[in-house]
Order: sequence, then structure tokens, then C-alpha cells
Amino acid sequence: MINIQRLIDTAAACGIPLTGEQAERFDLYAALLVEWNGKMNLTAITDPREMEIKHFVDSLTALDSLPPPREEGEGPRLIDVGTGAGFPGVALKIMRPDLRLTLLDSLNKRLTFLKELCTALRIEAEFLHGRAEEVGRRKGRRETYDVATARAVASLPVLCEYCLPLVKTGGQFLAMKGPDGGREAREAASAISQLGGELAAVDQRTLPGVGEEGPASRKILRIDKLSPTPDRFPRQAAKIAKQPL
Repeated sequence: MINIQRLIDTAAACGIPLTGEQAERFDLYAALLVEWNGKMNLTAITDPREMEIKHFVDSLTALDSLPPPREEGEGPRLIDVGTGAGFPGVALKIMRPDLRLTLLDSLNKRLTFLKELCTALRIEAEFLHGRAEEVGRRKGRRETYDVATARAVASLPVLCEYCLPLVKTGGQFLAMKGPDGGREAREAASAISQLGGELAAVDQRTLPGVGEEGPASRKILRIDKLSPTPDRFPRQAAKIAKQPL
């Protein structure tokens, strides 16, 4: 499906070492994604080269922002919010088997695909059906996770209200954004503060160009959770959308 050696070389150029076994799993991921995309709308990107860069390498740009593996015991508990076709959560899990991964999506049919995908890839994950603003109020989910990730889901003030209530104090939220990520971080300063967070880093990443497209700029926004989120958050979805913090 994809060019395995090309993926290894592209990832290496971005500072991401991939083994042959890991690259083969991404190849299987790509094949299953294209197969299932014929049954449901999972992605608009199906060209092999675009998948290598815009799905897989892009997802892996968050790898260095994750907490390091522990010498012993279980790894960080990570929830991928609005995971869609599994980006970045499944891609990160391929690279970091120690992650205790939860894939959250509001559409059950996407989770059906993800269950088949994870079985084929031989990776363990929990599949959670629901809306983030509702899950963030559930006992056993609220302020439970070491890390929350989200990629191309919503504007940052909205995204923070979806994700930060899920993160425990001392944890972090990784928002994967495009070239305007720095501006979004400034616009979300009030939301981050109200929800118990603090912007800790804005990490620049550059993806190779595809075809006639030039290199693409990416920002990984790391928001540390310093204090519990007030009980009034998250609000209902309509209010979050109409009146972002």
C-alpha cells in the first residue's frame, strides 16, 4: 500500500526513528484505512505518499512531547479525543506500546473500524463512544488521564474545554495544530487558565512537501494541568460552541 522504505526515510528526516516492523504495521494500517474508507467516510487522504506524511508522520510529531516511558510498570494513560480514524492515538501506540490508550469518538461506526484495526495491528486499546463534553463529566473519566491528545478537532478554546477536564492534575494536553497554532494559543489563554491549565510549550515541527506542495508547518501545543477543572466545566456543547471561554 505505502512505500515502507520511503516512510522510514521520511520519518528519519523528521527525527523519528522507525523500525521495519513498525513501518510494516503502518503499511497494514494504510491498507485497512483505504479498505474501510470504501464503506464509510474516514479520510479524504488515500494517496500513499500523502498518507505517509499527512497521517502517519504528522501524528508522530507528537511523540517527543509525550511523557517518557517508565522503567517499570504501566505507561501513561492517554485519551485521544475525537480520534476519527485513529490519529494520532493509534500511530503513537504503535511507537509506544507502553501507552494505555483510550480512543474516544462520538460515532460508533468509527469505533467499529478502530476495533478491527487494533486487532489486526495487535495493539491493546479501550474504545469509548461519546461526546467529549459528556465524558468529561463522568465519574471514572473526569480528571483521570495522564495525557489527552487531539488533532484537527476544533478551535483551541473549544478544544481545551473538551480535553482539559479529562486530564488529571499533573498531566498534560497535547493539541496538534497547523501554522496558526501560536495565534490560537494566545487566543485560548483565558480558557486554558479557567480550566486549570498553563501553556508550557509551543513546539515547531515541519513536514516534507507532497507533490507541488511545499513543506508544512505544524505546532504541538503542550498544556500542563496545574489544578482541578472547576465543576461547572465542561458546559453543554451548544454553549461551548456559541460562547467559547
